[in-house]
Amino acid sequence: MVLTKSQKVMEVFENHESQVRSYSRSFPTVFERAKGYKMWDTEGKEYIDFFAGAGALNYGHNNDKMKEKLIEYIQDDGIAHSLDMGTTVRKEFLERFNEVILKPRNMDYKVMFPGPTGTNTVESALKIARKVTGRQNIISFTNGFHGMTLGALSVTGNSYNRGGAGVPLNNTTSMPFDTFLEEGQSLNFLKKYLADASSGLDLPAAMILETVQGEGGINPASFEWLREIERLCRNYDILLIVDDVQAGCGRTGTFFSFEPAGVKPDIVCLSKSIGGYGLPLALTLIKPQYDMFGPAEHNGTFRGNNLAILAATEALSYWETDEFAKSVQEKSKLITKRMETIVEEYPQLKATTRGRGFMQGIVCGEGKEDYADKICAKAFEKGLIIETSGPEGEVVKFLGSLIIDEKGIQQGFDILEEAIEDVVKN
Repeated sequence: MVLTKSQKVMEVFENHESQVRSYSRSFPTVFERAKGYKMWDTEGKEYIDFFAGAGALNYGHNNDKMKEKLIEYIQDDGIAHSLDMGTTVRKEFLERFNEVILKPRNMDYKVMFPGPTGTNTVESALKIARKVTGRQNIISFTNGFHGMTLGALSVTGNSYNRGGAGVPLNNTTSMPFDTFLEEGQSLNFLKKYLADASSGLDLPAAMILETVQGEGGINPASFEWLREIERLCRNYDILLIVDDVQAGCGRTGTFFSFEPAGVKPDIVCLSKSIGGYGLPLALTLIKPQYDMFGPAEHNGTFRGNNLAILAATEALSYWETDEFAKSVQEKSKLITKRMETIVEEYPQLKATTRGRGFMQGIVCGEGKEDYADKICAKAFEKGLIIETSGPEGEVVKFLGSLIIDEKGIQQGFDILEEAIEDVVKN
């Protein structure tokens, strides 16, 4: 059998790369170019991207304005690596972030640059909460996902991910997320445990949550539940950490996913699309009174990634007015409509829809969980990149770039419907 160019290159990964690789198995081709919401492989095949780097490319592939800034900066011999030394790029980002994002929202946070990954901002958040309160326990929530390092894994729900730790994951307590139990029961369960001195629950340093659980299955918390969680935190002197690594930077229609609920977290974790261009960057936002780390008490060699900071500064231009947010909210309605139509037209899926903004999913029903994997695989064959999520991989997960136009959304969902039709017929 004669192998294609992509198949020959794929053999390189099989022969030389670790078995831990994941997405190259889900999308078995070799990508060569990308622009906006499209990607092309070495065979020249075009794909519509409903994945967006797992939410790291909210502004699309190779964004022109960011690319121009990066090229100019490199040609001018700008500082690329600086740990946390002062640089002009770092100064400009901090000023712009405060002026464009924090001040208009009446938010006051110190900005910490941890290591440039989502899991590292979570690690820093857990550490500062324990340092501030002097307590060890952290409350996390069922189906939550917060990263793959030991601290972040300890507050992650998925048993497969947790199993990779190889050691006990201690000093955390898992509580039911808003949608985990029937309406109202999750909150009552948590309230009872906190109020009862004999519940066995150690008073936590913090609660950590995602407002929309991404890897856990596109589970959105109600705004009322989020407000009640905040009230509990205030009543018991517990810090509230919102992990906005995937749901933040506009993915749910506002820059921070928690804005519509009106809550004010003590600590906010940002990564993925905060880097603008897909470059690694993370921020930990800390209320000033809790900014208690000593110098270098949490650090990392690559926390001064000036290329990522430069792109992040340019990305803030999307948020100078509310025009971009409104466009995301309008396009979100089209995504919802297309998903609801699919559920109606394919009862074989026993499906439902859930999510917010550009973070929505089709949940294949009981006994049909494997349909999601089959649908995503078939969609890839037809030129659409889309992944699954959820504890059983039962959710077909839309996570496209925020810059995608209505034509791209329609084309992508047309491919998805073709894939679903093929799957349900066989």
